[in-house]
Amino acid sequence: MTKSSRLPGFYKLSVEERRQLLAELAQLSAEDLRALAGGLSDADADVLVENVIGTYALPFAIAPNFIIDGEELFMPLVIEEPSVVAAMAHAAKIARAGGGFTTGSTPPIMIGQIQLLDVPYLDAAIVRVQGLKRELLAKIEHLHPTIRKLGGGPMDLQVRKLEDTPAGPMLIIHLLMDTRDAMGANAINTAVETLAPELEAITEGRALLRILTNLSDQRRAWASCRIPVGALETPELTGEEVARGIFEANAFALADPYRAATHNKGIFNGIDAVAIATGQDWRAIEAGGHAWAAREGQYRALTDWRVENNHLLGYLEMPLAVGTVGGLTKYHPTARLALKLLGDPDARRLSQIMVAAGLAQNLAALRALVTEGIQRGHMALHERRLKMKD
Repeated sequence: MTKSSRLPGFYKLSVEERRQLLAELAQLSAEDLRALAGGLSDADADVLVENVIGTYALPFAIAPNFIIDGEELFMPLVIEEPSVVAAMAHAAKIARAGGGFTTGSTPPIMIGQIQLLDVPYLDAAIVRVQGLKRELLAKIEHLHPTIRKLGGGPMDLQVRKLEDTPAGPMLIIHLLMDTRDAMGANAINTAVETLAPELEAITEGRALLRILTNLSDQRRAWASCRIPVGALETPELTGEEVARGIFEANAFALADPYRAATHNKGIFNGIDAVAIATGQDWRAIEAGGHAWAAREGQYRALTDWRVENNHLLGYLEMPLAVGTVGGLTKYHPTARLALKLLGDPDARRLSQIMVAAGLAQNLAALRALVTEGIQRGHMALHERRLKMKD
């Protein structure tokens, strides 16, 4: 990889010229370039889903300028919406003035749920399950030897009581499992299905649902940036005015769910584009993110922006369950190429890169909203697309 992800004038090149330049900078092979031109074969598509009759292509782009934890990166993006790629690249360029993005993450712990109904004595059942926790976890350790060998596996059992539901009282068992570099859905689902009969016997209840939750709040990633306000200046507004506007716009989204829905959609413009490029389940990611945004009883913005000591500070934290082994990454050559462009990260690192992309896109959207308005750049690119079609 080149020492710098800055690519001035990249947008002026032809598609083929961009490919060749990227191949040189990122040391892409001829096979990698074929993946950019073709993507998923009919044979591989037929393995992934039922009743395949073809494949559907979307634009694969890169956003340059990213520095994440001191590492220069080209951000791979698959998206059809105009202006997102350019906006993200511009936001990453602005963030460079403060050293780029800093990220972190928790261990990759996923949660599986077992729903127990008709439990005669909820509190007594809770005590019994908690007392047999070690034995129950031992019963599923053998299920995923590769995950166990890599340091993962079942970690804990937690018990929740739902006393007031339309179907009556329920006991909900949470299995916490470290799934390492796998997203972990199959591993979790196998484990909770294995445990369910044991828990029925212990609680004298009836197990119904046995499945993972996409609110993976034990598996989170976060990103922050610290930008000198001078880097935000426009011909019409000072950097201080722009920074203050971003703070005020974010405050609106923290207080009002109508604004928060659109605010967070912009964040997912960035996260989803990387997720699709790298073969992730973006629907699961969105479900977890939106649930996290409403965790305090009101749907709110996922980001926090504030102005301190002549700097604009941004922060985004959310559940982010991703995988770099198995799933679509095994079958899709372009997903594998996207991971290669990111330096073949493990799952935790990929989640950190994705949340940085989300924070960058939010910065771009808020900056546009408080300065020129969202439509100027968006419609310019939209009109270019219409002219090309004509």
